[in-house]
Amino acid sequence: MTTLIWIAAALVVIGVYLSWTAGRLDRLHARIDAARAALDAQLLRRASVAQELGTSGILDPAASIVLYEAAHEARQAAEEQREVAESGLSQALRAVFDDVGQLDAVREAPGGEQTVTELTAAVRRVPMARRFHNDAVRAARAVRRHRVVRWFRLAGHAPFPMAFEMDDEPPAVLDDRAAGH
Repeated sequence: MTTLIWIAAALVVIGVYLSWTAGRLDRLHARIDAARAALDAQLLRRASVAQELGTSGILDPAASIVLYEAAHEARQAAEEQREVAESGLSQALRAVFDDVGQLDAVREAPGGEQTVTELTAAVRRVPMARRFHNDAVRAARAVRRHRVVRWFRLAGHAPFPMAFEMDDEPPAVLDDRAAGH
Protein backbone atom coordinates (compact mmCIF):
# COMPACT_ATOMS: atom_id res chain seq x y z
CA MET A 1 0.00 0.00 0.00
CA THR A 2 2.79 2.48 0.84
CA THR A 3 4.39 1.68 -2.52
CA LEU A 4 1.20 2.77 -4.30
CA ILE A 5 1.13 6.00 -2.28
CA TRP A 6 4.75 6.74 -3.24
CA ILE A 7 4.04 5.98 -6.90
CA ALA A 8 0.95 8.20 -6.83
CA ALA A 9 2.90 10.99 -5.12
CA ALA A 10 5.69 10.70 -7.69
CA LEU A 11 3.18 10.85 -10.55
CA VAL A 12 1.55 13.94 -9.03
CA VAL A 13 4.96 15.64 -8.64
CA ILE A 14 5.88 14.75 -12.23
CA GLY A 15 2.48 15.98 -13.47
CA VAL A 16 2.86 19.28 -11.60
CA TYR A 17 6.38 19.73 -12.99
CA LEU A 18 5.24 19.03 -16.56
CA SER A 19 2.29 21.40 -16.17
CA TRP A 20 4.52 24.13 -14.74
CA THR A 21 7.05 23.67 -17.57
CA ALA A 22 4.32 23.78 -20.23
CA GLY A 23 2.92 26.95 -18.65
CA ARG A 24 6.37 28.53 -18.56
CA LEU A 25 6.91 27.69 -22.21
CA ASP A 26 3.52 29.14 -23.09
CA ARG A 27 4.40 32.38 -21.26
CA LEU A 28 7.73 32.53 -23.10
CA HIS A 29 5.96 32.14 -26.44
CA ALA A 30 3.54 34.91 -25.47
CA ARG A 31 6.53 37.08 -24.54
CA ILE A 32 8.07 36.39 -27.96
CA ASP A 33 4.82 37.41 -29.67
CA ALA A 34 4.65 40.65 -27.68
CA ALA A 35 8.33 41.42 -28.31
CA ARG A 36 7.90 40.72 -32.04
CA ALA A 37 4.92 43.07 -32.20
CA ALA A 38 6.98 45.79 -30.47
CA LEU A 39 9.88 45.17 -32.86
CA ASP A 40 7.56 45.36 -35.87
CA ALA A 41 6.12 48.63 -34.57
CA GLN A 42 9.60 50.15 -34.13
CA LEU A 43 10.73 48.97 -37.56
CA LEU A 44 7.60 50.42 -39.13
CA ARG A 45 8.10 53.70 -37.29
CA ARG A 46 11.71 53.95 -38.49
CA ALA A 47 10.71 53.15 -42.08
CA SER A 48 7.88 55.68 -41.97
CA VAL A 49 10.12 58.49 -40.76
CA ALA A 50 12.76 57.57 -43.36
CA GLN A 51 10.16 57.42 -46.13
CA GLU A 52 8.76 60.79 -45.04
CA LEU A 53 12.26 62.28 -45.17
CA GLY A 54 12.87 60.71 -48.56
CA THR A 55 9.79 62.42 -50.01
CA SER A 56 10.17 65.73 -48.17
CA GLY A 57 12.47 67.39 -50.70
CA ILE A 58 14.81 68.47 -47.89
CA LEU A 59 17.61 66.05 -48.73
CA ASP A 60 19.56 66.15 -51.95
CA PRO A 61 17.89 64.15 -54.76
CA ALA A 62 20.27 61.16 -54.64
CA ALA A 63 19.94 60.82 -50.86
CA SER A 64 16.17 61.16 -51.14
CA ILE A 65 15.96 58.34 -53.67
CA VAL A 66 18.26 56.05 -51.69
CA LEU A 67 16.37 56.65 -48.45
CA TYR A 68 12.91 56.39 -50.00
CA GLU A 69 13.68 53.15 -51.86
CA ALA A 70 15.27 51.50 -48.81
CA ALA A 71 12.34 52.54 -46.58
CA HIS A 72 9.80 51.37 -49.16
CA GLU A 73 11.59 48.04 -49.52
CA ALA A 74 11.65 47.60 -45.72
CA ARG A 75 7.92 48.30 -45.46
CA GLN A 76 6.97 46.03 -48.35
CA ALA A 77 9.37 43.12 -47.80
CA ALA A 78 8.01 39.61 -47.44
CA GLU A 79 8.65 38.03 -44.04
CA GLU A 80 11.54 35.88 -45.28
CA GLN A 81 13.26 38.96 -46.79
CA ARG A 82 12.51 41.35 -43.94
CA GLU A 83 15.86 41.09 -42.15
CA VAL A 84 17.74 41.89 -45.37
CA ALA A 85 15.43 44.80 -46.22
CA GLU A 86 15.68 46.29 -42.72
CA SER A 87 19.47 45.96 -42.84
CA GLY A 88 19.36 47.78 -46.17
CA LEU A 89 17.44 50.63 -44.55
CA SER A 90 20.04 50.82 -41.75
CA GLN A 91 22.80 51.04 -44.34
CA ALA A 92 20.90 53.67 -46.32
CA LEU A 93 20.38 55.78 -43.19
CA ARG A 94 24.10 55.59 -42.41
CA ALA A 95 25.01 56.45 -46.01
CA VAL A 96 22.65 59.44 -46.15
CA PHE A 97 23.51 60.83 -42.73
CA ASP A 98 27.22 60.13 -43.05
CA ASP A 99 27.26 63.68 -44.42
CA VAL A 100 26.46 65.97 -41.47
CA GLY A 101 25.25 68.53 -44.02
CA GLN A 102 22.20 66.34 -44.67
CA LEU A 103 21.29 66.41 -40.99
CA ASP A 104 21.80 70.18 -40.87
CA ALA A 105 19.51 70.56 -43.89
CA VAL A 106 16.80 68.58 -42.11
CA ARG A 107 17.21 70.66 -38.93
CA GLU A 108 16.94 73.95 -40.86
CA ALA A 109 13.70 72.94 -42.61
CA PRO A 110 10.36 73.89 -41.02
CA GLY A 111 9.63 71.24 -38.37
CA GLY A 112 13.12 69.88 -38.88
CA GLU A 113 14.09 69.63 -35.21
CA GLN A 114 11.01 67.52 -34.56
CA THR A 115 11.83 65.31 -37.55
CA VAL A 116 15.40 64.81 -36.32
CA THR A 117 14.09 63.98 -32.83
CA GLU A 118 11.63 61.49 -34.32
CA LEU A 119 14.29 59.88 -36.50
CA THR A 120 16.77 59.70 -33.63
CA ALA A 121 14.20 58.04 -31.38
CA ALA A 122 13.25 55.59 -34.12
CA VAL A 123 16.80 54.48 -34.90
CA ARG A 124 17.60 54.09 -31.18
CA ARG A 125 14.55 52.03 -30.35
CA VAL A 126 15.05 49.43 -33.08
CA PRO A 127 18.17 47.85 -31.47
CA MET A 128 16.46 47.78 -28.07
CA ALA A 129 13.31 46.15 -29.45
CA ARG A 130 15.39 43.63 -31.39
CA ARG A 131 17.42 42.82 -28.28
CA PHE A 132 14.25 42.22 -26.22
CA HIS A 133 12.86 39.98 -28.96
CA ASN A 134 16.06 37.98 -29.32
CA ASP A 135 16.38 37.60 -25.53
CA ALA A 136 12.86 36.15 -25.41
CA VAL A 137 13.73 33.80 -28.28
CA ARG A 138 16.91 32.69 -26.51
CA ALA A 139 14.99 31.93 -23.30
CA ALA A 140 12.32 29.92 -25.13
CA ARG A 141 14.93 27.99 -27.07
CA ALA A 142 16.74 27.10 -23.84
CA VAL A 143 13.55 25.64 -22.37
CA ARG A 144 12.62 23.87 -25.60
CA ARG A 145 16.02 22.13 -25.73
CA HIS A 146 15.36 20.22 -22.49
CA ARG A 147 14.73 16.52 -23.07
CA VAL A 148 11.56 16.50 -20.99
CA VAL A 149 10.05 19.24 -23.17
CA ARG A 150 10.89 17.31 -26.33
CA TRP A 151 9.84 13.89 -25.00
CA PHE A 152 6.46 15.08 -23.77
CA ARG A 153 6.03 17.58 -26.62
CA LEU A 154 5.27 20.37 -24.20
CA ALA A 155 5.78 23.01 -26.90
CA GLY A 156 2.75 21.68 -28.72
CA HIS A 157 2.54 22.91 -32.31
CA ALA A 158 4.26 26.24 -31.67
CA PRO A 159 6.94 26.92 -34.28
CA PHE A 160 10.54 26.94 -33.13
CA PRO A 161 11.32 30.57 -32.25
CA MET A 162 13.68 32.37 -34.59
CA ALA A 163 15.83 35.37 -33.72
CA PHE A 164 15.60 38.52 -35.83
CA GLU A 165 19.10 39.23 -37.13
CA MET A 166 19.74 42.50 -38.90
CA ASP A 167 22.17 45.38 -39.13
CA ASP A 168 20.65 47.91 -36.75
CA GLU A 169 23.63 50.22 -36.24
CA PRO A 170 22.35 53.81 -36.24
CA PRO A 171 24.04 56.62 -38.15
CA ALA A 172 26.86 58.04 -36.01
CA VAL A 173 25.37 61.57 -36.06
CA LEU A 174 22.12 60.25 -34.55
CA ASP A 175 23.77 58.04 -31.93
CA ASP A 176 24.51 59.74 -28.60
CA ARG A 177 26.91 56.96 -27.66
CA ALA A 178 29.13 57.97 -30.55
CA ALA A 179 28.80 61.66 -29.74
CA GLY A 180 29.77 61.03 -26.11
CA HIS A 181 26.56 62.42 -24.55
